[in-house]
Amino acid sequence: MPALYSETLLDHFRRPRNYGALNAPDLSYESFNPLCGDRIRLELKLENQTVTKAGFVGDGCAISIAAASLLTEMLLDTDAHVLQTITDDQLIAALESDIKPARIQCALLPLEALRAALAART
Repeated sequence: MPALYSETLLDHFRRPRNYGALNAPDLSYESFNPLCGDRIRLELKLENQTVTKAGFVGDGCAISIAAASLLTEMLLDTDAHVLQTITDDQLIAALESDIKPARIQCALLPLEALRAALAART
């Protein structure tokens, strides 16, 4: 059974990939979890309907920061049409951790931002 904080989760929390705001993103959305105060803003640059840059900024717990970092890595070089097919289970599995039900919302906050950005685009 995976640990609550796997090496993957801790690595992405301590050294988040793609942290920082993008200049003139094509898609962006900020999600906020009022229960714990986590806030993640996800930003994407697209070229020919492919994600060429992904970034995020925000404040949150180890789980939400690591999830945002992992999600941005998953999104790079992905066709825009595939973005909406990323599932909760895929992101949870990428964290390689035993995320308890009370913390699932933390892990899914960046994916919530992605889905809202896509919905706002259409």
